[in-house]
Amino acid sequence: MIVTEKAPAKINLSLDTPMRYLDGSPQWNMVMNSVDLADYLTIDIHTRPQTIKIYTDSGFLPNDQRNLAYQAAHILKTRFHRSEGVTVRIKKNIPVAAGLGGGSSDAAAVLRGLNRGWELGLSDDELARLSLTIDSDVPYCIYSHTAHVTGHGEQITLLPQCPHYWAVIAKPSVSVSTPTILRQINYERIQHLDNTGLLAAIQEENWQAAFAKMGNVLEPVTMREYPKIRKLKDGMIKLGADMAHMSGTGPTVFGICHSESRAKRIYNSMRGFCSEVYLVMLL
Repeated sequence: MIVTEKAPAKINLSLDTPMRYLDGSPQWNMVMNSVDLADYLTIDIHTRPQTIKIYTDSGFLPNDQRNLAYQAAHILKTRFHRSEGVTVRIKKNIPVAAGLGGGSSDAAAVLRGLNRGWELGLSDDELARLSLTIDSDVPYCIYSHTAHVTGHGEQITLLPQCPHYWAVIAKPSVSVSTPTILRQINYERIQHLDNTGLLAAIQEENWQAAFAKMGNVLEPVTMREYPKIRKLKDGMIKLGADMAHMSGTGPTVFGICHSESRAKRIYNSMRGFCSEVYLVMLL
């Protein structure tokens, strides 16, 4: 049996962290959305060999148990005592190590695909709970819908969907270590966001007010080490983006526009600064 799944990239419309848990991991308070930049997965469920195989067209990703898609297949195969083998082929379109949740979305797609293929009957909520052991972004990626994400990433509250605005996504040619950035957070000096106001604006579907409340408290940390990120963000704002922020721990910057012509102008300008620039729509 062959199952196909789409794995959309995510962006952080708002990213805040109120505190650090005793185990050292951050507590999250985020608003997330998906865009129509996506990986595509083909999941082949077969009788022999009874192993998990991962193939990607990217030379930057491991194909063994370090791959989040592998971990997702292993979780369902083990928990439900499935004897079949699983071969996953991933066509990568989402940049790797970009703060766009590509690996997490691939893992979520494997969980959804195997849930269908094996007729397990698990709800999205059940898949999200299972997926938290893989990565904190995977529960959100199960839904890929505008959502308020809290706790370790497992508390998902769906919100009114964003309009189909345009987004320009630009990834500079630097590699950011998420654990390194998270260790540098100074909780005594962090400038927290008004996520309560943001959520109220989204519920009222007042998106211009929502744009003013969006942000990412990790920007000062990452931008200290990678000044190019700030230049990209400032450039998008000057060119007329309704808002622009870093996604996740970086280095990717995205700008949102309600106007397609303005988004295209920003896209064309950013291509002079970055080799990886995408013009997409919010899902």
